[in-house]
Amino acid sequence: MKLKYLSALVLGVLLCLPAQAQLYLDSTEVANILYPKTAAVVQTKVVVPVANDDSEEEEDTDSIMPTFATDSHLSWKENITARLDGIFRSPLLETVQASVMVWDLTDDVPVYQFRERLHLRPASTMKCVTAIAALDKLGADYDFKTNLYYTGVIDDSTQVLRGDLYCVGGMDPMFSSSDMTALARAVREHGIKGIEGNIYADLSFKDRDRLGEGWCWDDKNPSLSPLLVDRKDEFTYRFSRQLEDMGVTLNGITGERQVPVGAQLLTTTTHSIRQVLHRMMKVSDNLYAESMFYQLLLMVAHDAGAKLARQYENALFSRIGLNPRDYNVADGSGLSLYNYVSAELEVKLLRYAYQRSDLYDAYLEAQPIAGVDGTLKKRMRGTAAAGNVRAKTGTVKGVSSLAGYLTASNGHLLCFSIINNGGLSNGPMRNFQNKICVALCQ
Repeated sequence: MKLKYLSALVLGVLLCLPAQAQLYLDSTEVANILYPKTAAVVQTKVVVPVANDDSEEEEDTDSIMPTFATDSHLSWKENITARLDGIFRSPLLETVQASVMVWDLTDDVPVYQFRERLHLRPASTMKCVTAIAALDKLGADYDFKTNLYYTGVIDDSTQVLRGDLYCVGGMDPMFSSSDMTALARAVREHGIKGIEGNIYADLSFKDRDRLGEGWCWDDKNPSLSPLLVDRKDEFTYRFSRQLEDMGVTLNGITGERQVPVGAQLLTTTTHSIRQVLHRMMKVSDNLYAESMFYQLLLMVAHDAGAKLARQYENALFSRIGLNPRDYNVADGSGLSLYNYVSAELEVKLLRYAYQRSDLYDAYLEAQPIAGVDGTLKKRMRGTAAAGNVRAKTGTVKGVSSLAGYLTASNGHLLCFSIINNGGLSNGPMRNFQNKICVALCQ
């Protein structure tokens, strides 16, 4: 009987509480109503055939998220400012640097800034810069290509190619064993049963550097070769073995040489920029990011290097109203110790992408979703940010970052960047970022 009275008392107290929490809808619901395309949670399972390069699989670092108060006498922005000011009083910032910027894309005005121009290492949110620059230059319908050419003539009577094969690399990170099989099958279907010549790898797509500037020797660094198969630098060897397995006899050597003028195209394998972008962003694949970065060399001289790719990104920084001399772009993945950007730069690039619908759609669909998939799968679960925040994570020793989009509780679409440097462990920095996102969504 006493329990019955106690339950009634608790219910009465709850009914008498101020209705402040009802002033704003949960932002996930608002996102579903106002931005159904943006807020839709992708249910497709992300296939991860190999481990993530920079060990950015996010462990469950969430502590109990605070319930943020809402003052009915203040505007939405005033409430958000009060919440974020409280987060920034964290003892964490006594030892850890932070650069933060939040932008309202609906009204196209800033929401919150904290040392937004501070130069910091971004880790893998550098992939945001790479992706937006590549989509801007190449478009959302671009394909990564690997071409096979031949020289000489095919003797119809003997079905022997009296000439050479040239495998021309386009730095496609998705080229796999099945693609190699298709390449060899195309030779066989072209009426070739024997080759009286050599097999060459044309690696002129980029310079000879196989590591990025400022990469640590003890990282899991991908090889930056224009011709890889299953991420390994053994293309011509694997190709010659595949041809022999299909009954094509070889009488020559394998080597490296640029395809000559007049060579005839035999076949092409392709993977779309959207396919590459999906894995690059969802699981933070460094090889895919570097391959994307070097696509910025398209239509420039052979054997060009990272310097020319940087030039395109610097030109983009100028177009969005920033001085490229304020930043340093070393690579496309964020592995380099020499990358220096700011939250302001990342936010203005996210704003630039949003203002171009074809670019934005391709970019957004590749982003990890909080509590759902990718490197955000175990973060912000059970909060208003889950299923709402779509953002790229960044993690290397001493660096943690997060940059992307979310729908706030007032129905406005926001973009944001949070970069932390100097933490001895990543958990507290990630939790700091989680709190900011929840505060914006709740």
